Amino acid sequence: MRRFWLLFSQTVTVILAIWFIVTTLKPEWISRSSQDLRIESRSVPIQEATGSAASQNSYRSAASRAMPSVVNIFTTKEAKQKPHPFNDDPLFKRFFGDGLGSQDERQFSLGSGVIVSTEGYILTNNHVIEAADEIEVALADGRKVSAKLVGTDPETDLAVIKINLKDLPAITLGKLENTQVGDVVLAIGNPFGVGQTVTMGIVSALGRNHLGINTFENFIQTDAAINPGNSGGALIDTHGNLLGINTAIYSRSGGSLGIGFAIPSSTVKTVMESIIKSGQVVRGWIGVEPQDITPELAESFGLEKTSGTIIAGVLKGGPADRAGIKPGDILLSVSNTPVSDTISMLNLIAQLTPGEKVRLNVLRKSRELPLDIVVGKRPRMSRAPDADSE
Repeated sequence: MRRFWLLFSQTVTVILAIWFIVTTLKPEWISRSSQDLRIESRSVPIQEATGSAASQNSYRSAASRAMPSVVNIFTTKEAKQKPHPFNDDPLFKRFFGDGLGSQDERQFSLGSGVIVSTEGYILTNNHVIEAADEIEVALADGRKVSAKLVGTDPETDLAVIKINLKDLPAITLGKLENTQVGDVVLAIGNPFGVGQTVTMGIVSALGRNHLGINTFENFIQTDAAINPGNSGGALIDTHGNLLGINTAIYSRSGGSLGIGFAIPSSTVKTVMESIIKSGQVVRGWIGVEPQDITPELAESFGLEKTSGTIIAGVLKGGPADRAGIKPGDILLSVSNTPVSDTISMLNLIAQLTPGEKVRLNVLRKSRELPLDIVVGKRPRMSRAPDADSE
């Protein structure tokens, strides 16, 4: 037993001696062996797996596709001040020169827009360019160019401007019928003038109306952050297609509270094509003042249901007056399409072609009465009127 222990001790001593000699005289042998082990351990494709997971959770392809189509819009307006009443006083001129308040002031505002045609047509909000003397567009690639106004539609708060550049990156219009509540959307614009920005959210609601923002309302509601300067920018789906034009927010502070509204692509397409073709949007009109049927009014009129709209007033000499419609009549349908409320009535009549004859069904003294009417052309209205009229 003692012999075996002596042999073991001698063997360990020899191995340690060899190790000491190698580490002292040939240290590169050990470092080379360690490097081989490290290279072998790196052969696992960890980096590839991480990159693949990141791309699955990213909307960068949609953003990169749409961002070149979104522009920044800068407008200026000349604001002339009234001359100061003391400008003609010699003593006043001695101290203040030519006077105060006689120079022009330039008022600046900003917003966003979306390129909808390779020929240079850009869609934005009417309130972005309203009353502007000069309009300048800054493209995503850094170019800046002056723009001219093609036409506006204050009742949907849309406007079309044009720049003299060709082969521009036009956005693709998405299909609203494929959009549902809960879908992921991205808002692109120029909030507070900081530069092009992308925010993410979902579709919170569809078909929002009765908000008092525009005459014709059919908004997409989203919680994607929309702030001042985003107006006229794009709301896109996860494929980079345009779902709507960002136009308004609900806010008590001026910043985003998670309730934003966009004009849907279906409305955008109709208005845009009409403005580019004729410089304006032509809508039907019959010359009445409608009013929703409340439960109290339904009880006073002896109605069993609250659908339809009450004709509160009739414009003398207008299409409705000539057709025999009277105040107090209840409009039930337009061309056999039921009328549910004033918003429904406004949209149905606006879609009619001026000059065509249509059939209206009204309820008068508990009796349904058909009336034929020749549709007129809707007069140009100011944005967000106090009372709807049709």
